Amino acid sequence: MTTTVKCPTCQRPVPWVPESRYKPFCSERCRLIDLGDWLDEAHRISEPADDEVGRDWLEAYATEAQRRH
Repeated sequence: MTTTVKCPTCQRPVPWVPESRYKPFCSERCRLIDLGDWLDEAHRISEPADDEVGRDWLEAYATEAQRRH
C-alpha cells in the first residue's frame, strides 16, 4: 500500500513514491506558491527550537561550524 499525504498548498492527495517529483507538493505550481509564502514571510519559524532534539541539532551544527573555521 502506498502512503499518501496532502499537498500543503492545495490539499490534493500526493502519493509518497519516488516518481512523485514535487513531493510533498502535487505540482511545481504548488511548490512555488509555498516558496513565495516563505519569501514573503507568510510562513516563519517563530520560536527557536527548545526541545531536546532541537538542542542536539543546534549543538551538532555549532560543532561542525567550528571545525570548518
